[in-house]
Amino acid sequence: MAGHHHHHIDPDAGDSRVFWAVVVNLGLTVAQIIGGLFSGSLALIADAIHNLSDAISLAIAFGARKIARRPADTDMTFGYGRAEIVAALINYTTLIVIGLYLTFEAVQRLFNPADVDGWMVVIIAGIALVVDLVTALLTFTLSKSSMNIRAAFLHNVADALGSIAVIIAGTLILLYDWRLVDPLITLLIAAYILWTSISEIGPAIRILMLGSPPDADADNILTVLNKIDGVQDIHHVHLWQMQEHETAFQAHIAIAKGQWVNADAIKQSLKSALKTEFSIAHTTLELECSAHACASPDLIGHPSGNASTPHVHSH
Repeated sequence: MAGHHHHHIDPDAGDSRVFWAVVVNLGLTVAQIIGGLFSGSLALIADAIHNLSDAISLAIAFGARKIARRPADTDMTFGYGRAEIVAALINYTTLIVIGLYLTFEAVQRLFNPADVDGWMVVIIAGIALVVDLVTALLTFTLSKSSMNIRAAFLHNVADALGSIAVIIAGTLILLYDWRLVDPLITLLIAAYILWTSISEIGPAIRILMLGSPPDADADNILTVLNKIDGVQDIHHVHLWQMQEHETAFQAHIAIAKGQWVNADAIKQSLKSALKTEFSIAHTTLELECSAHACASPDLIGHPSGNASTPHVHSH
């Protein structure tokens, strides 16, 4: 269960890298669009549009990092850390829309091929490839620990592959005047964009939907907790990700008969087990004596159809 620790964002380590990545990508986007219009290459414009999405995604990631560092307040009692998850969701959703649009445009070009200036395509795509690789290097380290930055990083990886594909297309046009290669390459770029964005958007949605961490085994957690001396039953369990790197656990704990005098020690044992064995530090445990525990409780979540009804126990 490693990896569910509280994530501290180091502002000095990443903000400047993200900022310069935004600047570089905006400059490249302008050059690619101009080149695509003059050369007639849809693949080059496709790569430029994708690159623009990179710049936008990096700008959103930059803003989200700033917001995420704000401390908790009365409006956001859990803090602002999920701003980065929202940013990732926006970026992946935008990528899906772009991928679908490029697919539509490429299919139209298959039936109506256009003239393409191969030399201009190859030269500009070559410059784009260098910039894509530089931007990917700027964000690679940060992407390992942030879903937000990982979304932007995957944009750049897709861009680099797209630039390579565009260079191949331009070369084939120069050598064989095969104009159909331009929309075919565009379809490959669009397919990769759709594949990466659809596969990565799931974890962001899971966190926003209060889903349990994908690598957390709730059954295993409950097995360990139920073995602690003095625990009679555990129910109304909630296990979710507060942020990408912070897991929370909430449950009702029924204390065994005759063990109420040890309730505080039992609770501390539960919290210690959650932290040491599963790296879950944010826990909320409601203790119940066995004589006044919930009647017919659900193991997971609230009782069906009665989620808003509070449980009152008199000890």
